Amino acid sequence: MNFEHTEDRRMLADSLDRFIAEQYGFNERDRIARSDEGFDAARWSQLAEIGALGALFPEDVGGFGGAGFDVAVVFESLGKGLVVEPFLGALIVGRAIAQAGTAAQKERIASLIDGSTVAALAHEEPGSHYEPTQVATRAERSGDGWVLKGAKAVVQLGDRAGLLLVSARTGGADDDAQGLSLFLVPGDAQGLAWRGYRKVDGGRAAELALDQVKLGADALLGAEGKGAAILEHATGWGLLALAAESLGAMEVAKRDTLEYLRTRRQFGVPIGSFQALQHRMADLLLEIEQGRSAVINAAAAIDGSDRVAREKALSAAKYSVGRIGTRVAEECIQLHGGIGMTWELPLAHYAKRLVMIDHQFGDEDHHLARYIALGKETSQ
Repeated sequence: MNFEHTEDRRMLADSLDRFIAEQYGFNERDRIARSDEGFDAARWSQLAEIGALGALFPEDVGGFGGAGFDVAVVFESLGKGLVVEPFLGALIVGRAIAQAGTAAQKERIASLIDGSTVAALAHEEPGSHYEPTQVATRAERSGDGWVLKGAKAVVQLGDRAGLLLVSARTGGADDDAQGLSLFLVPGDAQGLAWRGYRKVDGGRAAELALDQVKLGADALLGAEGKGAAILEHATGWGLLALAAESLGAMEVAKRDTLEYLRTRRQFGVPIGSFQALQHRMADLLLEIEQGRSAVINAAAAIDGSDRVAREKALSAAKYSVGRIGTRVAEECIQLHGGIGMTWELPLAHYAKRLVMIDHQFGDEDHHLARYIALGKETSQ
């Protein structure tokens, strides 16, 4: 199998890497991550102009890519720069609309591609603990429309989003797959209340309260009660994106650590000449390559029609980068010594992001258990 990217993907990756190196250096990223907005609208527009958002979607909805490897290329570059702009929300919300939306709903994808609309997924709830169908938020019919009531947790850039994809239960128990529905909610809808905060790894998130939020009939995405499959499909793209982002962050942590081992001297020689440190670094390089293989496998599988094979590959990739990313963070900090923990060193921020990626959309324990469960489905 040929693992080389197409010329178009290589050009996109080069453009993104160059933009991040020249316009989104660590000091600029740190300024943006600490800002009250949580992202920079000007940088967001520039990234959209480069084509970073259009590459996430297929041509039939206005994009120019949309394959698994297109998404992997974009997010690996974003991971190298620790970019905090709301790419993940655009990808997940846009993919959900592309799969299940009406013609009128699909027209909204254009504003995601050009960056004029910030989108966010509002699905997790207090106490849900990664379970994809654990939803207590309720949606009830009101005339021709709907009324939503409930709460959502850790909505990425939720207090800045103009479009929210909200999961709510229209039937069944709180953990049933059946009865879960999805709704497109304007960020300024009456009845929405936010509590925004900064994240430990940069950017912002928010807690969302929905108090009798009234929506029209056109807010429902897909069929009533059939949202679980749409959500699995859309968050699958999110899993691939996070795995590729983690891979990009690991590559930078590896590069900076190798440079430190070459230049830091002790007893008159570079510390990289010490055999014990060479062995630790060699083990780390092998682990990162294993993570890359898992991401490649997931990027290839996500475009396939076999659901179990696709989801197994995605969970395997998320498990791999969760485990390997945490090890990379720990080892690179230790190989740097005490300086690795300092706020002024970019490595500390890469380490935080690697650890936090493990906890988005299910940590390594969750995805290991999910992989095993999917394997049992295959054997039955």
